[in-house]
Amino acid sequence: MAGLNVSLSFFFATFALCEGARRASKALLPVGAYEGFAREVMRMLVELGPWARGFGPDLLLTLLFLLFLAHGATLDGALANPTVSLQEFLMAEASLPGTLLKLAAQGLGMQAACTLTHLCWAWELSDLHLLQSLMAQSCSSALRTSVPHGALVEAACAFCFHLILLHLRHSPPAYRVPAVALLVTVMAYTAGPFTSAFFNPALATSVTFGCSGHTLLEYAQVYWLGPLTGMVLAVLLHQGRLPRLFQRNLFYSQKNKYRAPRGKPALASGDTQTPAKGSSGREPGCRSVDGPHSS
Repeated sequence: MAGLNVSLSFFFATFALCEGARRASKALLPVGAYEGFAREVMRMLVELGPWARGFGPDLLLTLLFLLFLAHGATLDGALANPTVSLQEFLMAEASLPGTLLKLAAQGLGMQAACTLTHLCWAWELSDLHLLQSLMAQSCSSALRTSVPHGALVEAACAFCFHLILLHLRHSPPAYRVPAVALLVTVMAYTAGPFTSAFFNPALATSVTFGCSGHTLLEYAQVYWLGPLTGMVLAVLLHQGRLPRLFQRNLFYSQKNKYRAPRGKPALASGDTQTPAKGSSGREPGCRSVDGPHSS
């Protein structure tokens, strides 16, 4: 129980430290530097917490749900996921320099998170941290299935994640944040036994790329190519196109919402209207009077 308390205290202390650093950065740095770099670094420091190992599945899922709830409520729209940054670029919502800056910040933040985690383990504040410090030298791979199956699992997780993000991006945070947190928790429970359900290239690179069991190319196929493919498919399904690359809708026909009324063709000058058969010479509304011998 003491080890659990130490680990939870470290997790929440890291979150509080990052929140304080985020607020200071927002107050001191220019707006562009903060939005493109600082908040991404702070977000990545918190992101590593549940994947630092040492927790049981039930506690891990609980922490993951609380992490995404807290992130959505406090961390000011930071993405902490390269595929989400690339999604914004493909949606023509972010420029290329801004996207590259976010990707660099996410990589730097993840490395800082790993350094902080290993430093905490080196302090040996609990038996659990001592064990993790010893295991860090020879970690086991998070990929516990074949490479094609793992890539398919990561692509499916990323597809669902990005599709929900696109569908709820204009929804109030009171609905969007719990929905995303619940979705991530469910996918971690479902796909965790196969790939740990990262669907985040930066997180997967930091946690498992240095572990034995698979080559760098195999890891890249699962944890880079899989999430990128899922993200692109989600944008295509939601938008029918990639707005950054195509102006024309590739999947859905675009019909005008308002149809122009069909008018009768105008008569040419000099044209006369041909009277209907049997009504020539009669005034409209007048009835003919038949004689007694009419048949």
